[in-house]
Amino acid sequence: MPSYVIPEKCDGCKALDKTACQYICPNDLMVLNKETMKAYNQDVSMCWECYNCVKICPTQAVEVRGYADFIPMGASATPLRSTDSIMWTVKFRNGMIKRFKFPIRTTPEGAAVPEGGYPTHTDLDSPALATEPASVGLPEVFTLKK
Repeated sequence: MPSYVIPEKCDGCKALDKTACQYICPNDLMVLNKETMKAYNQDVSMCWECYNCVKICPTQAVEVRGYADFIPMGASATPLRSTDSIMWTVKFRNGMIKRFKFPIRTTPEGAAVPEGGYPTHTDLDSPALATEPASVGLPEVFTLKK
């Protein structure tokens, strides 16, 4: 199920020019209704359900129904983002609550190195992945002899 905004919780990021969910959505689906000052998903059929908008929302107004492989049926998962981590609260159908804390990436925007600092090769016929063998700590990639 695509992301949806709970209007009672959404404050439009305090009427800034661009909401947090607009900023983070990789598909540019989240928009701000200038009349109500509430965000909404403008095309639910295009939503990737990536949880970016859910994790960044400061008021926890954006939700995505979890899948059974992520959270059990009937449960809910709510993230609470801090400056260095995300605390996920999972509430099960029976009322049991579990919390999981994960660190978040702190790389400044535009500073991520796609190859992770490893050298890449340009041989498209090579059986190696782009950064192998250096990224796996080997002198060379093992191949089967014909």
